[in-house]
Amino acid sequence: MPQLSRYSDEHVEQLLTELANVLEKHKAPTDLSLIVLGNMVTNLINSSVAPAQRQAIAKSFAQALQSSVSNDQAH
Repeated sequence: MPQLSRYSDEHVEQLLTELANVLEKHKAPTDLSLIVLGNMVTNLINSSVAPAQRQAIAKSFAQALQSSVSNDQAH
């Protein structure tokens, strides 16, 4: 079943493009990009989620990330 979102695909794609452009502008390699994005996620959770909910949100995010990663051998 597809997941419903309160955000439009266009809005999500616009933000994704802007974030990717910043990383590209700085010629950030994959490992640095992942460090920066991971730190951003951590900061968002710590600053915007109630302490009692942080572990659950982090776990849910990690599970969604793992589910979205492809196992194919091409890259």
